[in-house]
Amino acid sequence: MLMNARLTEMVQIVSGFVPVNLATAVNDGDWVSLADFARCAIVFFAGAGSGGEDPVITVTQAKDSAGTSPKALNFTRVDAKAATALTTPGTFTAVTQAAANTYTETGGGALQKMLVIDIKADDLDANNGYSALRASVGDVGSGAQLGGLFYILYGARYSNAGVVSSAL
Repeated sequence: MLMNARLTEMVQIVSGFVPVNLATAVNDGDWVSLADFARCAIVFFAGAGSGGEDPVITVTQAKDSAGTSPKALNFTRVDAKAATALTTPGTFTAVTQAAANTYTETGGGALQKMLVIDIKADDLDANNGYSALRASVGDVGSGAQLGGLFYILYGARYSNAGVVSSAL
């Protein structure tokens, strides 16, 4: 049955921040709620930049999509691609780190990159009312580097969780 479903019938895709020059300021993504979804894949992509000016991604949780009472949201795995051109499918490399709410992409500032951090809603501090998250990318330095971020929310808990419903 899922093989006949369209992507937008199974997931919700939300912009974190549109492509910007990552060297101009800290780039805070929008807050997204996981109240209606089981998981969120944070997808960051960037063009080549200057060597040594590596993007640092920070993931934070909050009590709502307004960002109330933000605090760190630790993760241990990042799936990464880095190449001179990410125009072919290629494979992701799974990177495991000690639990932290930041990750520094050191695969080479002069390479294009795509990173995926997959967060389970259960990873949030639900016992204390946390249900939203956001990802941010710090200022990379002085060299221009274009980048953007989006979220893929999936595992809808309810049929009206914001995904397109089929008219079948």
